[in-house]
Amino acid sequence: MDQLSYKDAGIDLESYGDAMSRLPQHMHKTFSPRVIRLDGGFAGLFRLDFPNRLFARNYEEPILVSGTDGVGTKIKIAQMVGRFDTVGIDLVAMCVNDIICCGAEPLFFLDYIAMDRDQPDRLEKIVAGISAGCIQADCALLGGETAIMPDLYQKDDFDLAGFCVGVVERKNLIDGSSIAPDDIVIGIGSSGIHSNGFSLVRKIVFEHAGLTVDDTIEEVGGTVGDILLTPTQIYVQAVRRVLAHYKVKNVIHGIAHITGGGLEENIGRIVPKNVAVEIDGKSWERPPVFDWLQKTGNVANDEMFRVFNMGLGLVLIVSPYYSDSICRSLDQIGLKNWVIGSVREGAGAVFVR
Repeated sequence: MDQLSYKDAGIDLESYGDAMSRLPQHMHKTFSPRVIRLDGGFAGLFRLDFPNRLFARNYEEPILVSGTDGVGTKIKIAQMVGRFDTVGIDLVAMCVNDIICCGAEPLFFLDYIAMDRDQPDRLEKIVAGISAGCIQADCALLGGETAIMPDLYQKDDFDLAGFCVGVVERKNLIDGSSIAPDDIVIGIGSSGIHSNGFSLVRKIVFEHAGLTVDDTIEEVGGTVGDILLTPTQIYVQAVRRVLAHYKVKNVIHGIAHITGGGLEENIGRIVPKNVAVEIDGKSWERPPVFDWLQKTGNVANDEMFRVFNMGLGLVLIVSPYYSDSICRSLDQIGLKNWVIGSVREGAGAVFVR
């Protein structure tokens, strides 16, 4: 009887070792002085505060904030195109954009990557994207897990998941409870579809329209692959900029990350029961990809707003006195933004007119 090995079962430990040796360089790019280096250890180490007086946070009542997410079936587009350096950015964005809704500063990120076999080049590109996303979010990539499971995933299949941990002072926690009548709703532009609704996108683009990733969509201005793989916008620096400018005043009363469920569902998660939010659905510039998808797939307007972000990746609900200055601050860092609605007395509902 022939001797069997792990390699015969689909796990090449030498290739795995090659893959693992490529990743620390991408992690180290994200490290700040708060990271305690433990290369090769079983866990990542992170100081909650700086020991240096110049950079000390001096937390009084810190609250840890965590979030986890994946990229969904957008991974299928990456496989079709053969480009793997952008879905890592999506992975980070989906997590950090959630925790900043509480006003938190992202501290660190960990990933979980599952693959059918060892592919060091592909893995490195994915992790390079995760590293790039962490740099945009100003958080450390402390580590992760790469699982090789040939019997669970078909050839070239892979999946991504991740989570981040952040911190916020209790007195600065944003949970929507201070949203009040006359507050102003500001929408911040998305970079496109982001990472939600891709099961419908793939059905429209590939099944219904019969396109390939190399076809050009003239109305949108790019190839199918380029348009669909546009990374999710990361909003950490924008929110931190506004919060840092108003360290004493409570100017942001609520933040919503617009993902699956659209504007109504995601804003509705933070609206108190004594108010209602009115959104003017024609008050912002909609990226052409959404009009193209709606027309090509003959999708009802309500369904579009329920599935997609429709051009707004983040919504801020702010004090009316500071709304103009917040919009100017967002303009200064190149983020498109619009006043899209207001708050009135009501019963916790969100209306998109």
